[in-house]
Amino acid sequence: MRMDYETLHVERIDEHVLLVMFDRPEVRNARNTQMGLDQMEVMRSLYVDTEGVRCVILTGRGDKAFSAGGDLKERKAMTETDWQRQHAIFEQGVMALRDCPVPVIAAVNGAAYAGGCETALNCDFIYASNTAKFALTEVTIGIMPGAMGTQHLPLAVGERRAKEIILTGEPFTARDAYEWGLVNKVCEPDDLMEETLKTARKIASNAPLSIMRAKRSISIANQVDRNTGYQFELEAYNRLVGTEDRTEGVLAFNEKRKPEFKGK
Repeated sequence: MRMDYETLHVERIDEHVLLVMFDRPEVRNARNTQMGLDQMEVMRSLYVDTEGVRCVILTGRGDKAFSAGGDLKERKAMTETDWQRQHAIFEQGVMALRDCPVPVIAAVNGAAYAGGCETALNCDFIYASNTAKFALTEVTIGIMPGAMGTQHLPLAVGERRAKEIILTGEPFTARDAYEWGLVNKVCEPDDLMEETLKTARKIASNAPLSIMRAKRSISIANQVDRNTGYQFELEAYNRLVGTEDRTEGVLAFNEKRKPEFKGK
């Protein structure tokens, strides 16, 4: 797995947990074209081969920003064609993140605005520092959310709240985000990574094939009717019955020991 990226810090925290950090703190981790390419490559590489990674933590460098969204200084000189080409890269990055086979936890350490907020929403769930702020500000500069913000936000906070957030462009706090259902846990700034890592390691200790299939089944549930979703769930479930991990899990329970899952 490649670790050297121009705009990302990528680090194997331990055997099964990968840290991916937006690494442009001088511009509040704003997303330029290169960051879009880098994020897309990391997530696509995991789709092809997880190399033992069972959970990803996505965060930003520093204590000011998770990501301030698109780099408007870079975009200032763009033609319409340039803009569309860049956004096509961002679109592919969205799909790569959504298609990542292992869970991705957003650790929102500061401002998550516009595309930064959408990136957090594209993760499986969110932990946030109590100093973090969120906003979808696109309508204030003549565009609109274009990285699944209008798709994911209503599922998290409800349609009416989502309309208020998107149509006003107003920022809101981590505590608001928690109360509205967008954020799973609010932490002290110094505790954010520790709490996120604790959860990531808990996930990574479970059967990896089970985690991947359960994640996909949950995602499918919000896209199809209940009966179709259940058929997908059963298909995923039945694929797990013949795995070595299922045998090991039941054996470990009966032997009163911790299971040693191998992803087989």
